[in-house]
Amino acid sequence: MGAYLLRRLLLVVPTLLGILIINFAVVQFAPGGPVEQMLAELRGEGQSTLGRITGEGGGDVRMPSSESGGGGGGGGGGPAGTYRGARGLDPAIVAEIERAFGFDKPAHVRFWDMLVGYVTFDFGRSLFQDRPVIDLIIEKMPVSLSIGLWSTLIIYLISIPLGIRKAVRDGSRFDVATSGIVLVGYAIPGFLFAVLLIVLFAGGSFLQIFPLRGLTSSGSDAWPFWERAVDYAWHMALPTLALVIGGFAGLTMLTKNSFLDEIGKQYVVTARAKGAGEQRVLYGHVFRNAMLIIVAGFPAAFIGMLFSGALLIEIVFSLDGLGLLGFQAATRRDYPIMFGTLYIFTLLGLVLQIVSDFTYTLVDPRIDFEARR
Repeated sequence: MGAYLLRRLLLVVPTLLGILIINFAVVQFAPGGPVEQMLAELRGEGQSTLGRITGEGGGDVRMPSSESGGGGGGGGGGPAGTYRGARGLDPAIVAEIERAFGFDKPAHVRFWDMLVGYVTFDFGRSLFQDRPVIDLIIEKMPVSLSIGLWSTLIIYLISIPLGIRKAVRDGSRFDVATSGIVLVGYAIPGFLFAVLLIVLFAGGSFLQIFPLRGLTSSGSDAWPFWERAVDYAWHMALPTLALVIGGFAGLTMLTKNSFLDEIGKQYVVTARAKGAGEQRVLYGHVFRNAMLIIVAGFPAAFIGMLFSGALLIEIVFSLDGLGLLGFQAATRRDYPIMFGTLYIFTLLGLVLQIVSDFTYTLVDPRIDFEARR
């Protein structure tokens, strides 16, 4: 297993590099970069903004320095004449804005500087918030981790037993009734459930039982531990429920189909012919084989729940997490944050894939990755 682990770890480097190269290249052609946005703001607000940008007497630019590095990105490089919004502005001002955002360097130089910083998790500074990107990620991470971990855990705790029960009672009234519920959960997006929960229970048109924003109440830092735990669960209830309702359907049907496929195999027939009880057959033989595909999907499920799945939930419930941070960075073309969050999520996903391989061996010790040719 040691050699296999070493090979997988070595593959992380070219995979990360390839993803960053592709996204960096795509961003070079994306219009509306930070320089263009600043030029549009200058043209729209006139000399008041121009004075703030250039400094009241021709002083230094009051913007992120070119050391904001980590986000190199694109959509902003090139001479002043290439910017449609630069018409009518002093070329020296445009050049100063480029320098302040770091777009005075060629694309390959910006990309190399970005990679050098990423080796030490230095993602530069946000172009518009003027804060280190790593500080912003660390600040937002607990919110996204809370939503992702609790939602994924509850989904697995519900879906696996339900899927097994549906497989054992395939075709029964229980199976038909629960299939209807599963289809409803699968058909309706999680953010619509979130809106419905707010209307019903968070001060919409009916009750106001749960809070609408944040993960803690104001002043809760001074409360005893148990009160803070209850307050945290109170705030987490609706966002987690919205994600669970929208996410448990697929895993439930996957579990059911996986167990049905294994139950029909010859080794199950043989075990029953030898007198093994139903529970022994189900959990002693079928379970570990059927669970392999469930285990394989865990990294993708967690990453999807942590970022893409929780994005709209964070917006609806005003939760300031990584999903919302990345979305805002994309709309503002804040490239250091965009590439920093991309790097973190990609690295996390690759590591979780390796963890899932180890989980394979825990579920079924007969699996030996070293023996594969």
